[in-house]
Amino acid sequence: MSGADASGSAPGWQIGTLRGVPVYLGRTWPVIAVVIVALFGPQLQDQRPDLGAKAYLVAAIYAVLLLISVLVHEAAHALMGQARGYRVSRIVADLWGGHTAYEHADTSPGSTALVAVVGPLSNGVLALIAWLALPATPDGVPETLVAVVAWSNALVAAFNMLPGLPLDGGYLVDALVWRITGSRAKGMVVAGWCGRVVTVAVLAWALLRPLLQGESPSLVTVAWSVFLATFLWAGASASIRAGQVKHIVDRVPLRSVADPLTILDDSTPVAALDLMPPGPVAVHSESRGLWGLVDTQAVAAIPPGSREHAVLASVARAQPAGWAIQVPSMDADVSDVLGAVQASGAEQVVVITREDPRAVGLVVTQRLADALRQADGRT
Repeated sequence: MSGADASGSAPGWQIGTLRGVPVYLGRTWPVIAVVIVALFGPQLQDQRPDLGAKAYLVAAIYAVLLLISVLVHEAAHALMGQARGYRVSRIVADLWGGHTAYEHADTSPGSTALVAVVGPLSNGVLALIAWLALPATPDGVPETLVAVVAWSNALVAAFNMLPGLPLDGGYLVDALVWRITGSRAKGMVVAGWCGRVVTVAVLAWALLRPLLQGESPSLVTVAWSVFLATFLWAGASASIRAGQVKHIVDRVPLRSVADPLTILDDSTPVAALDLMPPGPVAVHSESRGLWGLVDTQAVAAIPPGSREHAVLASVARAQPAGWAIQVPSMDADVSDVLGAVQASGAEQVVVITREDPRAVGLVVTQRLADALRQADGRT
């Protein structure tokens, strides 16, 4: 499963890297491994009484093979993400299967669809390879394991292609709606609602199908279905909320909340401010980079006769790391600024455009919050 969350500390035990991307075994993965052994072990023991207690060892081997399948799935997401310019930060196999975290300054419906679809396709390839290998596989445990690998990867591929977020098929719905409407926010909301429909359908299939056949679903089936439905519903609901928020953010262009900003060397005399039009001033140095904002109250406290000798470094307030970011243009939305505020805790964010000629602006979080509230009132 692909995803766009690249924050947070190490999610588990690092077991390797893939093209510079750390690969983790999540702290919750042992839980799903125990569940697989507990469910598959007794079934195998019934089918193969000759194995005895070794049936549980075979079940543990299957858990490891499933882990490999998950990592192949996530590796496909990661490699395609890198190919499409995403900054992939980690691959994790955990209780929920797995996820790949990445960041991207810019994306498109095509990139979203490609990154999503390669995961299920990789499982489909594994299922095909296992199925083709079956005739040449020795009877007994090897044949059982290869058959289970073929079946489980086919199931994982099909399940992940269901058309609703947070599944990979949901990202295809998201990309399609985005492509048709031109709005990523609408794509996320539609795909999220599709995810809710998929959740209800999966739950109904798992619980109602046995009842329609005159049977009662087992306790394991009920527990597993509720667990899966909870995960799917939460992911779909989060997508709907994220789409609604993005719809608001899309209505606030950066230009509307960014004030023109002047950047000066921090060794510049304070008297230089007297020759400039009013407006915010940031300071930089060769060693510290862009590090602070001039405090107007501190400037006003300096006597006129001392302003030639005082430098801007003495009247500037240091800002937190990450308070200055690059943006595509001043016509972009404020999503990058929101990310910077969340990551750095800054009350002001410097935005510098990548386009030439470069524009520089200062966004104050209170003004940004007011603009977002106003945009929310218009939706």
